[in-house]
Amino acid sequence: MTRPSNTGGGPAPDDVPVPDGGPAPDVDVVCLGESMVTFLPRLPGRLADIPSFDRAIGGAESNVACTLARTGHSTRWISRVGTDGFGDHLLAAIADCGVDVGHVRRDPLRPTGVYFRTAGDRATDTHEVAYYRTGSAASAMTAADLDPAALHTGRILHLSGITAALSADCLGLLRELTARRPGRPLVSFDVNYRPGLWRDPAQARVLLELARGADLVFVGDDEARDAWGLHGPRAIREALPEAHTVVVKQGRDGATVFRRTREPRGLTREPVGRTRESGGLMREPGGRRDAATATGSATDTDTDTATFVPALRVGLVAATGAGDAFAAGFLSATLRGLPDRTRLRYGHLWAAAALTVPGDLATPPSRPYADRLAALDDPAWERLHLAPGWTDADADADADPEAEPDADPDSDTSGRRADEEVPTQ
Repeated sequence: MTRPSNTGGGPAPDDVPVPDGGPAPDVDVVCLGESMVTFLPRLPGRLADIPSFDRAIGGAESNVACTLARTGHSTRWISRVGTDGFGDHLLAAIADCGVDVGHVRRDPLRPTGVYFRTAGDRATDTHEVAYYRTGSAASAMTAADLDPAALHTGRILHLSGITAALSADCLGLLRELTARRPGRPLVSFDVNYRPGLWRDPAQARVLLELARGADLVFVGDDEARDAWGLHGPRAIREALPEAHTVVVKQGRDGATVFRRTREPRGLTREPVGRTRESGGLMREPGGRRDAATATGSATDTDTDTATFVPALRVGLVAATGAGDAFAAGFLSATLRGLPDRTRLRYGHLWAAAALTVPGDLATPPSRPYADRLAALDDPAWERLHLAPGWTDADADADADPEAEPDADPDSDTSGRRADEEVPTQ
């Protein structure tokens, strides 16, 4: 097998280990989970009134794989789809993004999942989604019929809590993949709590069990509150001590990453409000900035660093796919061994790309353009206001993405009116 080159152009980051005793990686990221054919309305309105739809694709894990592939990372998507035309379309569309789909199983007995949605914001009562995924091909995934080599030959294995809700077989598969064992790749787990998928909310606590088996966890503070009864980034981190890295998405405020680092035994660091790496302050829900302790002792030699980066303002087109794009951006920067602040900024930037297009998938900014935006100083970062089409600006080397200080607060960086200012995850 060929060993993947380090896409960051530098040494491999220490938190994406080459498996010890396992097979050599042949792709950057392997993503496992269900993807569905999505039907998007051509006009606003209720599902009962919409006469026509455009076809697209959607699925948390395949979204991550496609987004990463579009920026040059090697990715593989593993799943099951039906032998129907929808399955054909999914495979063709995902492969067209540059993703390896050679290990997707075809199921002649079960259909490919589909869903319909309206154009309303997912967080409001005007948003409708109709899923047709019960008994889908993907819900029959088990460890027994998947190729172990295909699963474990990525530098990162990315999973989602959505898969755990599909069936008992899928839950068993995720339990096996998050079990800690020598030689496994870095396991990334996006909690992706969807109340509609869990008939008994108490059962969703299994997501905490799965997250504890992961090395890198993405979770919204609202998800942790609703599924686990946890409040605030620090409480979430304390509930996930096993994870090397925990990313807490805090809605309109921004996101915090906790990462465990190793320091020489006996070294004492003064507790400070700013992280040594980013200079960012912790911010609790509600927008209050606190000079909170940025490091805390995990063992005699382990320290937990906490880095906060505020969210961006964007001109909202559709509030779907942003969480997947955020995860993809963070993973891209992780593969490159970039600092924590840059990883969060990459997440925000890629999420902003998803929020400014109508479907679940968006092409993120080019690497040079994203690097330039991620390197802005804090005041310039907080002035950014990204409008639909903003990723096209990277074709112009002199394009300035910053909103003018005296610009209309409801306009985007090109001066057009923005529909809404929203967080980038």
